[in-house]
Amino acid sequence: MSSNAYDNRTGGPINRRIPSDDTLERLVCDECGFINYVNPKIIVGAVCTWDDKFLLCRRSIPPRLGYWTMPAGFMEEGETTIEGAIREAKEEACTDITIDALLGIYNIARLSQVHLIYRAQLVSPQYSAGTESQAVDLFEWNDIPWKDLAFPSVHWALAHFKEVEGKKDFTPRPEGKI
Repeated sequence: MSSNAYDNRTGGPINRRIPSDDTLERLVCDECGFINYVNPKIIVGAVCTWDDKFLLCRRSIPPRLGYWTMPAGFMEEGETTIEGAIREAKEEACTDITIDALLGIYNIARLSQVHLIYRAQLVSPQYSAGTESQAVDLFEWNDIPWKDLAFPSVHWALAHFKEVEGKKDFTPRPEGKI
């Protein structure tokens, strides 16, 4: 099966096939045999609170434009998952946070993603919309726009946060179901 792609190193065509000594189909350069392993993406984020209110960002980018989410996004090369979660809060909500604990690990196999979501507190109640957010606000639990949350993982993380609220020691939620 042709991929219409070329190896950046040799310019040779890349096609999907099962390499020798492997069991899965991979992208392989026909010219040099280089195997391009396509691995899952890591998403990092945090359920952030201030005085029992939850920080949510209304997305200004697809997917789920206009829906509410927690600050989260793709982990960048060279950063830890905690550094990534802190960066995402800064980028999307223009706020500083302190990480408390790992809240959940969600495996979204159909999207080839692994989400690591932390429990965090705002350093101060100062926040504003970053470039990827139309709006940012703090919500009381009963005022969270549940029907307008962007992704199932946002529901899972908020529910798990409430379940372990006030606990210092807890097991991160292993994953939700889609």
